[in-house]
Amino acid sequence: MLELLLFLPLCSAVAMLLFKNATVYRGLLLLTALLHLVLSACTVQAVNAGHAPAALGGLLAPDPLGALFLILASLLNVAASFYAIGYLRDEENKQERIDIQHGQPFTNAPERRFTACLCLFLSAMTLVTTTPHLGALWVGIEITTLSSAPLIYFHRHQASLEATWKYLMICSVGIALALLGNILLSVAFYGIGTDLPESFDQMTAFLAKAAQLPEDSPHAPWLKAAFIFLLVGYGTKMGLAPLHNWLPDAHSQAPSLISAMLSGALLNCAFLGILRGHQILLAARLGEFSSTLLVFFGLFSMITAAVFIVGQGHYKRLLAYSSVEHMGILALGVGIGGLAVFGALLHAVCHSLTKSMLFLLAGNILTRYHTFSSYDVRGLRWTMPLTAALWTAGFLGIVGSPPFGLFVSEFTILKGIFASGSFGVAAVYLLALAVIFVGMSIPVLRMVQGTRPRDMPQTLPESPFSVLPPLGLGLLALCLGLYVPDWLSAFLARGAMLIGG
Repeated sequence: MLELLLFLPLCSAVAMLLFKNATVYRGLLLLTALLHLVLSACTVQAVNAGHAPAALGGLLAPDPLGALFLILASLLNVAASFYAIGYLRDEENKQERIDIQHGQPFTNAPERRFTACLCLFLSAMTLVTTTPHLGALWVGIEITTLSSAPLIYFHRHQASLEATWKYLMICSVGIALALLGNILLSVAFYGIGTDLPESFDQMTAFLAKAAQLPEDSPHAPWLKAAFIFLLVGYGTKMGLAPLHNWLPDAHSQAPSLISAMLSGALLNCAFLGILRGHQILLAARLGEFSSTLLVFFGLFSMITAAVFIVGQGHYKRLLAYSSVEHMGILALGVGIGGLAVFGALLHAVCHSLTKSMLFLLAGNILTRYHTFSSYDVRGLRWTMPLTAALWTAGFLGIVGSPPFGLFVSEFTILKGIFASGSFGVAAVYLLALAVIFVGMSIPVLRMVQGTRPRDMPQTLPESPFSVLPPLGLGLLALCLGLYVPDWLSAFLARGAMLIGG
């Protein structure tokens, strides 16, 4: 099952490059996404039941943390693939008209490369979330960079080219630093006559050796240095401030369904790399060091996001800076420990659903209004009533308003902060949330309200491909705010126990 999870999207990517029929590779994209979701659900069920599967000599062996991010990536890929059917059809019609005007033969090669890279992107995230080998995790995250770069450049204009190169350069530097972190881990554990692990289950070997180290071990400085490089390296890909510079550009210039995948799935994969390092330091009784760094970067990310969200007129960049905020909340929750760790994992689930919903809706708005400016988008409730209703609901969800899931997760993290006695942290946390609420409410409500622009046609029917995916994600986020199923609560608790929860 695990081999099929990894190689199914990879084989689909190869097939898409061979077939030139649009119906074939679009159907293959959706079929691959659905099959991957079924297999991911079976994997989560097995892990939750205590029968964790393993494959390829232990190279693939997901734990509760990895399985959580696996099912999230797979679920969002289904929503993005369904959305892509209508999106790619509209792009094909637009490009065909342009080619006819310029007397050029139409070719759908960019679209085939787009769907192939999307499947390769899914395969890379599968490797990241299922492997216990830190080297393989590093390789997987590097492949996510290479496979998602062409997706950001899909529209092939100057702004998207600039965003793509910025993404490649900054994330490549980050991933190089993360590699140095892996090397320092090896130095720490294999420096004095210890044997290499016999299997690919590197995390188990590292955790066992870390637990055996004495408190005054000479290996402690190496472990601390390794975590710093892992945090800076993977934190760059995760979007923690001040390492987030690539994120607003890439999220704003990529097609909206790719922005949804980047924010809802890719950032979680980078976060998983940081969590692996935090696990090791906890086992070595150095958790206070890593927790302090996570709290600092978490609060700094929230403050940075608050500064850039206020007055932001580009609605896709607004959502991108919101992702910086929520990545900061995740880091803060894990750094605080205890109950806040459970809240952080629940927050990861709810943020992925809600933010992906908003990015898909942003694509609907861009298609109708042809502008990124929230000042030029008025009267959504008249021109796009379904999108306007979901856009408003998504805004309430992403700022943590009840009864959406992010309210529950943010309140749980706040309870954990108070339980730890960090009242100063709680004050900064609440202040940042309040500023961001006000900063996001102004452009969102301005877009929904107001009179319809004179040059904007009357309400047109909205395609099911553009409305149903964000509607489904929004309903899931709403349900998690009203009731967290017992199986999910138990699954999150098992994951939280691995990282100090």
